[in-house]
Amino acid sequence: MTSTTTDRARQFWPRGLATFVDFASAGHARAAALLLVISFLAFLPGFFQIPPVDRDEARFAQATKQMVETGDYIDIRFQNDVRYKKPVGIYWLQAAIVKAAGALGFADAQRTIWLYRIPSLIGAVGAVLLTYWTALAFVSRRAAILAGIMLAMSILLGVEARLAKTDAMLLLTIIAAMGAMGRIYLGFGGSPREPRRHWILPAIFWTALAAGVLLKGPLILMIVGLTGAALVIADRSTRWLTDLRPAVGLIWFVVLVLPWFWAIFARAGSGFFVDSIGVDMLSKVVSSQESHGAPPGFFTVLFFATFWPASILSGLAAPAIWRDRRQAPTKFLLAWVIPSWIAFELAITKLPHYVLPL
Repeated sequence: MTSTTTDRARQFWPRGLATFVDFASAGHARAAALLLVISFLAFLPGFFQIPPVDRDEARFAQATKQMVETGDYIDIRFQNDVRYKKPVGIYWLQAAIVKAAGALGFADAQRTIWLYRIPSLIGAVGAVLLTYWTALAFVSRRAAILAGIMLAMSILLGVEARLAKTDAMLLLTIIAAMGAMGRIYLGFGGSPREPRRHWILPAIFWTALAAGVLLKGPLILMIVGLTGAALVIADRSTRWLTDLRPAVGLIWFVVLVLPWFWAIFARAGSGFFVDSIGVDMLSKVVSSQESHGAPPGFFTVLFFATFWPASILSGLAAPAIWRDRRQAPTKFLLAWVIPSWIAFELAITKLPHYVLPL
């Protein structure tokens, strides 16, 4: 009896998953609905109950709380000190949620930690949906759905979705930028006969780039820049870059990011840039910060745990990746991963979430 029941279970679950994916593959709305359900099943358990367990989460939430209390949405302060580690983007998002909850009559909104986590939840769910959208440029709809499921079920994103920090929302902006960039690279940027599509992808790219900078400074620029540089070197061509509309795009990028950076410079002088770029970012490259140093190879070993369970498929995929390495889709994805992965491995300070965008 036990053997028969086990055999039936083994037959049901793979077929059951396939049935769900087959149903979702019939259209984009169904695919998005399935990915939303899986994302919420993966991210919501413990979301409302877990107390602050990460010291950065508590610091982000406290700084946002003080921002809401004082009404000062330019400066970033933690208790009596400035907190110039990251730009203002995540604080604005958290403050908007907390203020909205308070306006709707939510009791003690400023002291409720899960309200501060909602931007991370939105970022994680959005990243899953954007992974599906990005993957559609490279693979079938069915495979794109599986790509979204893999990200949703990964351990690392599950952790970040429950923390009031920058990384889940940053992931959303990076996938949006890279998805638009990938479509343009593969020739999906439209034509003069499709003026709306001709501008939509560059608009997504430059807007996501600006949002990523406002969330975590130049990290998104590094990942996008190294990807673009690797492709230019591999192809010995820059022609596809013109479809990004760099002249207009740079102007739009500056319009989005300059006001706050100008305002914080007027308020604190060079203090923000010294602390965020010099102390918080560059010092992590050359020295171990807060006892988080590790040798090269740390992220490669940790990958099998942080991207579990999808990481077990990487070995099976390796022969196909090597065989297709000169094909444009695989070349783009390798350019997305390898240069930035090497950069993270060479940095002295290492935390598991650093490679989440890869």
